[in-house]
Amino acid sequence: MSSQLVTGNEAIALGVVEQGCRLMTAYPGTPSSEILAGVIKYKKQFKREIYTEWSVNEKVAFEVALAATWTGLRAAVTMKQVGLNVASDPLFSAAYTGVKGGFLIIPSDDPGPHSSQTEQDSRLFALVAKIPVFDPSTPAEAREMVKDAFELSERFKIPVILRPTTRLCHAVSLSADESASFLDRTASSKFQKDPSHWTATPKLRNKLHAELNQKLIDITAAFSKSKYNYIVNEDIGAVGIIASGVAFHTARQALTELGVRVPMLKIGTPYPLPVTLIESFCARYKTVIVLEEPDACIELQMPNRNQVRGRLDGSVPNAGELTPEVMFSILHKVFSEAGIRVNASPEDNELGAFIKTLSLPMRRPRLCPGCSHRSAFYAMKRTFGTKAIYPGDIGCYTLGTNLRAVDTFVDMGASITMANGFSQASRLSNDDRAIIATIGDSTFLHSGVAPLINAVHTGARFVLVILDNHTTAMTGFQPTPASDRLADGSEAPRKASIPDLVRACGVEYLKVTDPYEQEDFTEVLKEAHAHTQAPNGGVAVIIADRPCVLYDRSPILEHPLPVVVTDECDGCRFCTEAFECPALVLRPDSSRVDIDYKLCVDCGQCIDACYKGFIIPKVAEMAA
Repeated sequence: MSSQLVTGNEAIALGVVEQGCRLMTAYPGTPSSEILAGVIKYKKQFKREIYTEWSVNEKVAFEVALAATWTGLRAAVTMKQVGLNVASDPLFSAAYTGVKGGFLIIPSDDPGPHSSQTEQDSRLFALVAKIPVFDPSTPAEAREMVKDAFELSERFKIPVILRPTTRLCHAVSLSADESASFLDRTASSKFQKDPSHWTATPKLRNKLHAELNQKLIDITAAFSKSKYNYIVNEDIGAVGIIASGVAFHTARQALTELGVRVPMLKIGTPYPLPVTLIESFCARYKTVIVLEEPDACIELQMPNRNQVRGRLDGSVPNAGELTPEVMFSILHKVFSEAGIRVNASPEDNELGAFIKTLSLPMRRPRLCPGCSHRSAFYAMKRTFGTKAIYPGDIGCYTLGTNLRAVDTFVDMGASITMANGFSQASRLSNDDRAIIATIGDSTFLHSGVAPLINAVHTGARFVLVILDNHTTAMTGFQPTPASDRLADGSEAPRKASIPDLVRACGVEYLKVTDPYEQEDFTEVLKEAHAHTQAPNGGVAVIIADRPCVLYDRSPILEHPLPVVVTDECDGCRFCTEAFECPALVLRPDSSRVDIDYKLCVDCGQCIDACYKGFIIPKVAEMAA
């Protein structure tokens, strides 16, 4: 057995493969994306027969995996925490119907949040849906929990959630890269028809609900003896700590820095909570601090919170990640108030003061050099100005906010529904501003088709720009249903046509154009808007078709257009702010703009970004 460094996501993937999972589906989203990629890696490495799929959305991914479990196969599904919202309908139903083969649901939470609309807690979703949860604190523990989660699922015939968070997903630890033996789950399985169960009517669902409640009682008893719930530094004293997930190890680090040794109860199974164990622990101490993230799942389930301090009473911040600095501050205050002597903050005050003296520029996230979305946004803003309404969506193109061409974003697919709402509201209030919505190709396929059907049917009037860069760029270039490859790299039997889908939604105006062709793209924008204003007009759709430059650079390599900034540049900053390409760099003295040729991809798009004509093709300079 050899060992290697693996991330938390890879550790989970290895656990899934070695525990005999036969089918795994997912929709990409940070911090979960590498889990399915890891399953694909290990299934090839160890020659395991596992079906893997990047599904069109999380609901589809969940239901494909659920069906496999009803045949008796082990299956898993993964997504980020907001993806669980999309899959919530089958999630609740699956808790009632249960499963036959083991079913592992892996929603990765994002305390902070670092790359999400919310920092919601999937454990609270599980509490409402009545689905048991494992909460790992290290990559190695996450891998081990996969085994126990599958076994629990099959023992009680219930879906089980394994809930990692961003820090665990991206943590790196040493792990054996293979098991002594893989669990053999290759026996054939067949779906056994049982209408009274799989197609249960509301009356029968009431019976299933009662059965689910009994399962939770039995699982609570099992969790009370779980090896994932244990006490460290067991002793009698004034203060005790209950912690789970990554917060457990962050708290241990803070205790070392504080120079304090206090008892800690680690909870690895936060729902259903092993209440007897919790009450026994709490009875020993005057004060109990509950440390968990991103919300108060354990704390809410505690029947007696008289001596408990946590998120609910404000002792622990009710938003944000429990970083080492935050954890140190929390514990320092609680221990000081309890009369426990603690070390001073380990912060280097001299270093902190020095950092404050530095004039470090703020660099917000920006679209990559050569990104076709930038060209599309620039043309939109130049055509319709800042007064137009620009509903946006979820993806790298959300960074259109920097270019003042994204005014709203809610969730995936919402740009179309928001544009519909703005259109109907504008009609009622006589607001004649142009409405230009944007959505990516992957997001359109995920949740844009139904909103577009609705908008067309209800007579909405707006321009929809589908930013088609041929991949799911922001999360790691995963294929979409419009790709010619499947999740494991094999050739797709068929692929979806976005233009055909748009036409099938009833759209009458559709143009496919390259946003790099700025003049043509601008004319199409004007024409599309005119269609929305015509007596018999409606929704107009433009597909901005250009592959992501990081995914497929061949179009630029075939037609490179290197540029230079002429000596006449006066540093007006229009190009750096209105176009915002990272390769355009303003000198420290603001005297002029230079090209950073280490970043420049020779797309030539910035030529149109200088209205004074000071950015020109390099060949033109050489000719001059």
